[in-house]
Amino acid sequence: MDVPALLEAASLLVPEEIATGNDITVNDVWDHLTHDEWEVAIGLLEELGEVRPLPPDFWETLATAAEQMCLERSAAWCHWRCYEARHGTIRAELTLRPAAEGRRRTPFSGAGVLRPMWDIGNRSPAGGPALDIARIWAEFVPSLEPGDRAPVRLAPLDPSRWQRLEPGQVITMHEDRSVGGTAVVLEVHRPRTTYIA
Repeated sequence: MDVPALLEAASLLVPEEIATGNDITVNDVWDHLTHDEWEVAIGLLEELGEVRPLPPDFWETLATAAEQMCLERSAAWCHWRCYEARHGTIRAELTLRPAAEGRRRTPFSGAGVLRPMWDIGNRSPAGGPALDIARIWAEFVPSLEPGDRAPVRLAPLDPSRWQRLEPGQVITMHEDRSVGGTAVVLEVHRPRTTYIA
């Protein structure tokens, strides 16, 4: 499928009545599509996807279009949102330890590349902490440096092990045995089984 057809297919999955805070609707997307402004259309569709949860097919279609246009970060974001549509959303405020106090000395990409371990309160059969893996997507910043603080989204490797997570809970990030950062859970949204059209 070519890019215009993918963007049209994604647009058809957006309810006509939803609008962003700037009053952007799917009609604005169609206007940009008629003028072959595909990159603008992808950006607007991503914004509309923030207004109300949309199905995984919407995000998969957008990701494919972004990949065909070589928009790497946009494609990664759409794949991330597709994961969230299937498995739920976890947002947290992450504070990394300063370089002098932790293992990490260099920044890492905020685009879902790092897959650290997390102590979220699960226990091993022996009674000690059982660490669980989740990727990190940093909101509003392209990368995170030691000592930085930022809102992040987490994508667990095994979402079923994260079911007891609650807003306000403090969890710790580990890249080795030492604590690399501390996060306060802001939001936990379970996956939707139905989407309002």
